[in-house]
Formats: sequence, structure tokens, C-alpha cells
Amino acid sequence: MKALVISGGGSKGAFAGGVAQYLIEQEKRNYELYLGTSTGSLLIPHLALGNINKVYDMYTSVNQRSIFSKNPFVVKKKGDKEYVAINHLNVLWQLIKGKRTFGESKNLLRNIRRTLSPEEFYRLKERSKDVVVTVSNLSMNRVEYKSINDFDYEDFCDWIWMSCNYVPFMSLAKKDGHEYADGGLGCVIPIREAIKRGATEVDAIILETENKEHSKVLGKNPFSLLVNLYSFVLDQLESHDIIEGRLAAMNKDVKLNIYFTPTRLTENSLYFNKKLMTDWWAQGKEYAAIRTEKLKSDHAKSIDLAG
Repeated sequence: MKALVISGGGSKGAFAGGVAQYLIEQEKRNYELYLGTSTGSLLIPHLALGNINKVYDMYTSVNQRSIFSKNPFVVKKKGDKEYVAINHLNVLWQLIKGKRTFGESKNLLRNIRRTLSPEEFYRLKERSKDVVVTVSNLSMNRVEYKSINDFDYEDFCDWIWMSCNYVPFMSLAKKDGHEYADGGLGCVIPIREAIKRGATEVDAIILETENKEHSKVLGKNPFSLLVNLYSFVLDQLESHDIIEGRLAAMNKDVKLNIYFTPTRLTENSLYFNKKLMTDWWAQGKEYAAIRTEKLKSDHAKSIDLAG
């Protein structure tokens, strides 16, 4: 059974979309299992339906307003460059109202329901494909995996949304008496879960560079420093997930193909810029072609050595 696994990564999901498009359209990969975390969970239902043009339109037309109902960030310009800063007014208003998060992402939930129709959802459920999203149950201190086969339309849209909620910058959601947040807080790239569910070959798209040894300028205020600290923690979690996935693949004799980003795309994956995301999609397709050929070559060499 072939599985496509896509990591978390916010706006960098556009790069994953380009990689997935190449694998599905050019390499003719027919996946039976789709597993995603955060932005990966947004991509996988549409990829499983074959709606690549729709998901391309989603990721190349999105902006901050598409995601945030209360945006904790503001985009400022310095010369020809744009950068992300704190929206002091919105953050202060959230604190005055006694909210536990700096921002709210209810617009994202509306867009999930707008782009994934009930008809598409039930058509996907009828297919022999499993679509699974990762969520973090903060109340029970555990990671949970939600399969499309176990829920109705409204519930599954909720799980996709919760998988994307990068707390404390986005909404903290409550469901079934528990509070949930971004799946990446517990598992950034669920390779091991795909193998546990029976995958014999896994294509894993990881929205980070393989080599993380790069210098980073830390935030100049507590808020931006918090963004940097979250990024650091998620990088460590991702490394742990990759090691676990590789070990699981070796133990179960699973073919694991990993696609990293060739360069660090952005320092703030909660910044949604149409032009950048359009470029990242194209870069993803180009990179996938090169990486796929290298993986094929490496596999052929390993067979020769074994023989």
C-alpha cells in the first residue's frame, strides 16, 4: 500500500502541493493512504480526490484574511521588502477580552467548508482511500489521528481545522469535552503512523531543509521571540519524527522516499503571501523531478550492491 505523508508548515504547504502534483501526475503514484499534519491536512483531501487545480488555486490565492478572523500579525514594508510584525492592537484586544490566544482562525474553518463540499467529502468516503489528519489533544496530552472513515462532514472539517490551529497564534478549539490544537505540536511528520496503518511504500514531504544548521536572528521582543522558540521546538520534534519514521521503515522493510525543501523557504510560516506561495509551488514541482530521479538512482545502486 502506497502512502503520501505531508508535514506541517503553514504557507510552505504550497511547496508540498508542487511536489505532490509531480508525483501524482508525472510519476503516476496511486496512493491508498493520505496522512497529513497541519497544512498537510488541508492538502490531502483534495489530493485524494485528484483536485490538484483546486488545491493550486487555494494555495496561490490565500492571504492573511483567508486564515485569521483576528490576526496577531501585521505585514509591514521596508523599501521593497515585506516583513511580519506584531499587530499590537489585535493582541491587546484579545488579552482584554480574556482570550487565551493572540489570534483567532475562524476564517480558516469557513474556507475549509467552502473548498471541500459535502458532495466531495462523501465521494471521497466511497473510494478505497483513507485520509487521516493529525491533531494534538491538549486536554489528554496525546496525539490523535482522525480518519475520514470515522466521521461525518462537519466533524471531519472540524478536525482538519484543529490540525492547523497553531496555538497560541490561532484558535484553541474544544470538541467532545477536550481542547485541541495543531497536530504539529505532537507530531510534525507522521511517517510512523502511516507504517502502522499498513503502508509498504511512503512518500514523505517534509517542509524543512534536511540540514538545519543555519543562523537565525532571534526576535527583538517577547512576541517575536516566542515565534522563534516555537520554530525551534518544532524543528526538534520534526527531527525526532524523521528518526522514528526511518527506524520503523527499516524494521518493517518499507520503502521510504523523503522530500525535503532544498532551501529554507521562510522564517514565519504563518505569513501568507500569494506571490511567494505561487513561486514555492513551482519550485516544489521542479525539485520533485530532480529528487525522484536521485531516489531511483540510489535504489538501483542499492539493488546492484545487494546482488
